[in-house]
Amino acid sequence: MPGNSKRRGAMRNPGTKKGAVKGTGGQRRKSLEGKGPTPRAEMRPGHPAQRRATAAAKAERAREKRAEGPEIIAGRNPVVEALRAGVPGTTLYVALNIDADDRVNEAVQLAATKGISVLEVPRDELDRKTNRAVHQGLGLQVPPFEYVHPDDLLAAARNSGEPPLLVALDGVTDPRNLGAVVRSAAAFGAHGVLLPGRRSAGMTAVAWRTSAGTAARMPIGVATNLTRQLKAWANEGLMIAGLDADGTVDIDGLDLAADPLVIVLGSEGRGISRLVRETCDVTVSIPMAAGVESLNASVAAGVLLAEVARRRRIAGRV
Repeated sequence: MPGNSKRRGAMRNPGTKKGAVKGTGGQRRKSLEGKGPTPRAEMRPGHPAQRRATAAAKAERAREKRAEGPEIIAGRNPVVEALRAGVPGTTLYVALNIDADDRVNEAVQLAATKGISVLEVPRDELDRKTNRAVHQGLGLQVPPFEYVHPDDLLAAARNSGEPPLLVALDGVTDPRNLGAVVRSAAAFGAHGVLLPGRRSAGMTAVAWRTSAGTAARMPIGVATNLTRQLKAWANEGLMIAGLDADGTVDIDGLDLAADPLVIVLGSEGRGISRLVRETCDVTVSIPMAAGVESLNASVAAGVLLAEVARRRRIAGRV
């Protein structure tokens, strides 16, 4: 057997064996030490779950960073529409040596009328400011949106002298849908809009423009945990109605419309989440013609809010 030869020079001298001696667990600094419990997959360097968690955290930080800074509406038509709608711009950027048309002239005149600074900048600088969007030589900078606390939303609704009507969004990630919902909420008498802190669109320049300026007078709050906030509002006496394709009642049977109410809207694809659905007092569906699966989130919001407003008008005349 290798290592057991009796020939001269073949035997290993006692104590010269490399490595740990049997039963000792190693010697002094080389002794074995426990490493404690195995960390979670997200905490192990190189683990796929750890890489996914790191990427998600970076994306979230980037989204928050974008939300904190100023936004720029790019393009001649979008800029003119935003100025007409009363979006609170701070600076109008005009590229040097552009071919001015009626839209450029109107944008400059509107900005001057509203007291917005007009700056001429090189085209490459405007490219950088708009993240190389198709700006056509015009960019309107808007300030970061100022969100309110959910408690302030409820307080403002109660101070209106009417039964509170609030709109909560669950997983609506398209800023154009968000802006359209805000516009519908303002048109049909809602007192505020609530967004979740994660996995949601924010009031970016696109949302500002789509809201047609109504975001300037519609309080918008952010909840750290949407489900928890809905439960808190329920404890304050508000009824929670979630819009769902498989709702327990259809829009014609929404008898809660004239009560203090929170309407919850989900994304077009997956609708409201399971936890949010379980928080609702009632789920409401919109009857549609055969062959149509769902409505755009903002369109569905407009339909439901219009029905709530109609029922409230009728209840007010009784």
